Amino acid sequence: MVVRRALATGLLATAFGLTAALVDAEPLWVPAATLALLAAGSIAWVGLGARSVRVTRTLGARRVAEDEPVTIALEVRAGRLGLPPSRIVDPLLAEPAPLRTGARGGRLRMEARFGHRGRRVLVVPRVVVADPLGLATREVVARPAAGRDEILVLPRIEPVVAAPGGADAAQIVRRGRPGVGAETELDGIRALRDGTPASRIFWPAVARGADAQERSLTSAGESRSLVVLDPRDGVDGGALDAAVRAVASLARSLAADGGCGVLLPGDRRPAQLEQTLSGWSTLHARLALVGSASGPSLAGLAHWRGPLFFVSARVREGLPAALGPAQGAMRVLVVPGVLAARQPAFTVAGCSGFVLNGARGRPGG
Repeated sequence: MVVRRALATGLLATAFGLTAALVDAEPLWVPAATLALLAAGSIAWVGLGARSVRVTRTLGARRVAEDEPVTIALEVRAGRLGLPPSRIVDPLLAEPAPLRTGARGGRLRMEARFGHRGRRVLVVPRVVVADPLGLATREVVARPAAGRDEILVLPRIEPVVAAPGGADAAQIVRRGRPGVGAETELDGIRALRDGTPASRIFWPAVARGADAQERSLTSAGESRSLVVLDPRDGVDGGALDAAVRAVASLARSLAADGGCGVLLPGDRRPAQLEQTLSGWSTLHARLALVGSASGPSLAGLAHWRGPLFFVSARVREGLPAALGPAQGAMRVLVVPGVLAARQPAFTVAGCSGFVLNGARGRPGG
């Protein structure tokens, strides 16, 4: 409780009383008594009134997309004496909201929006209780049931728009997807391993008397589209956020067109996203928390047979050497903004996508 003004009022009452006693000025006893009662009464009123005040906060959602409104309710309860003059203070409010004096409680609903992805820990709201003259004040702080209130702000999904003369992501995938069997396709020949079924043994090598070999098959999963995020070296947080939104938007678009894989920093294997969007909630939450400290693991992706979308948080002219075109597989470079004198195939979330032709690192329309 803050009682500095009440103490100052009490000191003033004491001064009046001492003066009245020293000079025998009876009229001064009246203001001395009045000020003393005022100081003591304000402290007692605020202390008793605030003792029974309780503040609770209820969140309409724990996860929300960027710029999407979320409803937050603040409820104040008081005891039998009702509320002294008081107000709710919360950083999400433009200004403190006053509560009705004497009421047994109050409720306030507000809508909040968060413009950037990430975890947002909400500052604890409080009720400031004070007497009408402001001689004494006391703050009552809300106690979140779960320890603290936080909201996970997810990257928003934006449409993938084909540029004039270009193609959207789904069209690129259909054009660049290789023809494969129902489950597997031949990828090469390798040394025979224990437990390999006879149907996969490379019998011509056995017939020649060479070391036993087996056919190496690649799964259909390696022939579907893949989105890779490289969040490093973003010029600023806005460029990184744009790249993350582009990954989320591409993943949703490609999932609707037969599913896709998404490779994030720290993963050795892509997360698979099916048409049913199973696993999307987990992937979306991970995208909300992606930082710029590390890049993706590109080992083995040079032989990815399906269309590969490499999304970079910085503007670059070409792909990393590890992702050069492999056996005619399509590669798409996605960067924030645009590349000078280059015609993008599509745009998404403030980024531009460039389909790479046969020459490594040469963006084309």
